[in-house]
Amino acid sequence: MHDEVMVLGATGRTGRAIAAELHARGVPVVLAARDRARLEEVRDALSAVASERHGPAASSPRMVVGGFSDLLAAIGRERPGVVVNTVGPFTRTALPVVRALPHGTHYLDLSNEYAAVDDVLRQDRRAAVAGQVLVPGAGFGVVAVESVVVRLCDGEPRPRRVRVDAIASVATEAGTLGSALAESIADVAAFGGAQVQDGRLVRTRRVVTDYRTITTPDGDRVGAGSGASGELLAAWLASDADDVVAASALVPANPAVRAVLPLATTLFRIAPVRRFVVGRLSAIRFEDRPRPRASSWGHARVEWPDGRVREGWLRLGDASVFTTAAAVEVATRLLQGEGRPGAATPGVVFGADLAVAAGGVVVDAPA
Repeated sequence: MHDEVMVLGATGRTGRAIAAELHARGVPVVLAARDRARLEEVRDALSAVASERHGPAASSPRMVVGGFSDLLAAIGRERPGVVVNTVGPFTRTALPVVRALPHGTHYLDLSNEYAAVDDVLRQDRRAAVAGQVLVPGAGFGVVAVESVVVRLCDGEPRPRRVRVDAIASVATEAGTLGSALAESIADVAAFGGAQVQDGRLVRTRRVVTDYRTITTPDGDRVGAGSGASGELLAAWLASDADDVVAASALVPANPAVRAVLPLATTLFRIAPVRRFVVGRLSAIRFEDRPRPRASSWGHARVEWPDGRVREGWLRLGDASVFTTAAAVEVATRLLQGEGRPGAATPGVVFGADLAVAAGGVVVDAPA
């Protein structure tokens, strides 16, 4: 087995960033994607930076070019130490990649769809036998909110109620939404809403519930509504609370838009309609824009049966930059042999300090 990290989707914005940071750290990287020309651009850019830092003898990343099925075959052939999956929608890519892993190869992805994270976690026994550590949700939302929950619940009895809020502030890069992200949006809408009530997952047609205005420690007022997400599953597993709500600031602020979202749940389950809408969504164009707030936040509020309540915050900058840092931190630790074989979310594998190592700053709420 090679001590290499294979980055699937290395030509995408996040894939490029993860590959660049790993290469800058001296980690051997295999760039994997379907577009040879774009892949060569990424390789040449990383090689140029490495040459400037370490001289002309610096190694150049290897490449694997092909469609998704070709990349799955390459995983078995190349036998990397770690596979980083940045290819969405993760509800369709996570399990095939996990099943393609050879014995002892570890895995992480950036999923935040409830179903995708759950799919990987259900491979726990299989991964333990194969000597693999599988870490879904190694990006902003899951890592940020889970770390706060783990810290607040450490040494405490089982809480009654938990609410987490992922408040992202992201600079946008000019370009189109793209088919992968459009498919992920469709998957989230088709799944519908969910929260944990009395220790059970309860699904609803309402995609967004429990909408509230949250005031951050910076004084920003941000709306956040709950739904089905990897954050929900991670907060539930980390706390074992009876009731869990996971909210995001990415939900629409307009009440009228939120009111018609249940219709989207129905429509996205109709294949022809889904294909049509996904096509339109994928063509939406974005301009370069700075992030709307100085900080992104992971927030948790935990309530115990005796009435005690604690809140905590994790401050970070651009959420996409944090995602890159978190994924690189997880990949590096896995390559070094850290983590017990099996499948678990990042905070369960590496603890609350993972988010701090990736650049987060703990901010305690006033007592």
